[in-house]
Amino acid sequence: LDPKLSLKKLSDMIETNQTYLSNVVNRYFGCHLKELVNTYRVEYAKELLRSGKCPPEELPQRCGFLSRSAFYAAFKKVTGVSPKRYMKYEMRAQHSESINYV
Repeated sequence: LDPKLSLKKLSDMIETNQTYLSNVVNRYFGCHLKELVNTYRVEYAKELLRSGKCPPEELPQRCGFLSRSAFYAAFKKVTGVSPKRYMKYEMRAQHSESINYV
């Protein structure tokens, strides 16, 4: 969730070099580190949205994004929809599940 996480910072943290770390991420995850980190950040944002414990305007900074626009771009890239539309789908799904239990 560190908004300033970089390849250099992460490679220093795990005591390896940047090239090796970059190659490992590319090989095992099929993407660049930034894409991988943003995917995890978006998954966390989805959890926060489903729980209702975080106001939507606080999501970008709570999930490690430096700007709202970067958050929205990453969210849409990962989920295919905006955070607002995602919440509408989730609310419908939860509503449908509650009806099915009755």
